[in-house]
Amino acid sequence: MRIAVTQFVSLDGVSQGPGSVDEDTTDGFRRGGWFVPYLDDAFVRQASDWLDHADGLLLGRRTYEAFARDWPQIAEPDPFTVRMNTLPKYVVSNTLAAGTWSPTTVLRGDAVAAVGELRGRAGGELQVHGSSRLASTLLAAGLIDTLRLAVAPAVVGHGRRLLTHPGADVGLRLIEHHATPSGLLALEYEPTGTAPRGEFDGVVPLA
Repeated sequence: MRIAVTQFVSLDGVSQGPGSVDEDTTDGFRRGGWFVPYLDDAFVRQASDWLDHADGLLLGRRTYEAFARDWPQIAEPDPFTVRMNTLPKYVVSNTLAAGTWSPTTVLRGDAVAAVGELRGRAGGELQVHGSSRLASTLLAAGLIDTLRLAVAPAVVGHGRRLLTHPGADVGLRLIEHHATPSGLLALEYEPTGTAPRGEFDGVVPLA
């Protein structure tokens, strides 16, 4: 299976609490809801197209618990409700006793090893939504096949950021991009291994 990450981020890289002020108040964060003003029909269609590739959801404990609380309460005809509630869920956690959002499998032990085993199975995409810490860990470990970012034209100022992983650097190749009418940038990347390096020799004079 391919591991695909879908993340909502601000221009300054914040991924915490995009959907509402009280979505994630960890560490006193009170600036949530920064993504919502830019949602438009074009992005809803794009997000639905991305979700069409999913054969399962791969989540960290914090995101899993928030999704398990909220998604069963969202009524149709929301375009994502049926898929989000019925797709298999895999939650990486050594503290969660059992899943409450069926069907759920709890992955215990080393996250990299557990996800690596899933990645070796046949199938489509396992999609990481939210779960920025898990996404960063998997990217650093070389387990991410596709990184999809929806970048909002907003500077949040503080909050938990995506791509703060330690360890090796990562190069990315842009394979798809477009902007929606509200100004959201939809970007899709494939990791290419270690980020390249170079030396700037100055501007080459025109002949």
